[in-house]
Amino acid sequence: MFKDITPQELYNLKTNDKVIVDVRSPKEYNDATIPGAINIPLFTDDERAEVGTIYKQQGQEAAKDRGLEIYSKKLPAFIKAFKALPQPITVFCWRGGMRSKTAATVLDLMNINVNRLSGGIKAYRLWMKEQLDTITIPELYVLNGHTGNGKTKMLQTLKNQGYPVINLEQLASHRGSIFGQIGLEPTNQRMFDLQLGEALIHYQQAPYIVIEGESSRIGRIKIPERFFNQKETSRQLFISLPIEKRIALILSDYHPETHHDQFVEAFSIIKRRIHTPVAHRIDKALQSRDYHAVIRDLLDYYYDPRYNHSTAYTKELMTTIEAASLEEAIDLVKQLLPKLQ
Repeated sequence: MFKDITPQELYNLKTNDKVIVDVRSPKEYNDATIPGAINIPLFTDDERAEVGTIYKQQGQEAAKDRGLEIYSKKLPAFIKAFKALPQPITVFCWRGGMRSKTAATVLDLMNINVNRLSGGIKAYRLWMKEQLDTITIPELYVLNGHTGNGKTKMLQTLKNQGYPVINLEQLASHRGSIFGQIGLEPTNQRMFDLQLGEALIHYQQAPYIVIEGESSRIGRIKIPERFFNQKETSRQLFISLPIEKRIALILSDYHPETHHDQFVEAFSIIKRRIHTPVAHRIDKALQSRDYHAVIRDLLDYYYDPRYNHSTAYTKELMTTIEAASLEEAIDLVKQLLPKLQ
């Protein structure tokens, strides 16, 4: 008989690289799933819609009959997909109801070692919300500074070197500005909260966590208030690179030549906030695809002034790191971070 497990037990399995499978439809899976889950659906999106319509119009029994008819035809392929996975396997659906119960029952009959998440992804999300509301957050070191100072690349380098890092923009799949989603597929709030919660649990025993300074929102994502408030009262490491280095880093991150139309569209949103002669100059530079000039003017006349206006930390929290290169800045940051055991 398969075993029902709690969200806490599922998280522990995930940290040991055990396989978890979302048996909901592809549309549900793509909207939000438990991080790391793969999708082996009982029903396609159209099949799920059909069964749902029958449930509303004819009742539960008729919906069950149609669901069984659909599922029985794909049963051999369904079992084959699971047999190709390392065991044990945990399956889940929305509420831990009929779909995951059906999957777990069939797999158990085929001698596949399977668990079912009790309460489904809904229970996992509620558990993770509780963690975000109550979990102890380690000391934070915040990489701050003007746009283009390479803070995201610094986080990536530090993480690769074993430092405890949470990259909020990576979790949001958004760079945090009006141009921030160019070339990316932004995460929704549900997935962001799940990933942030898991990251905080992972670093519970860490002496500190390094993050990037963000506003309360990253695109459409809202940083949980408790985490944001701690970030605001944490030590701020202000990175300062030469302007040409900043422009080069932005060009390497955004690839404007590949996403020209998106750049034009994004600029149209903020154009009215920029002094008219400068806005006209940026327009012309965009038309001629002089992205270096576009970024220079955006930094000088939009991003840097806005950043200077919005930043207000006490001197006790602020440390300025002036460096000639990204590599030098990383070395200076590492000198300020407590040594890891």
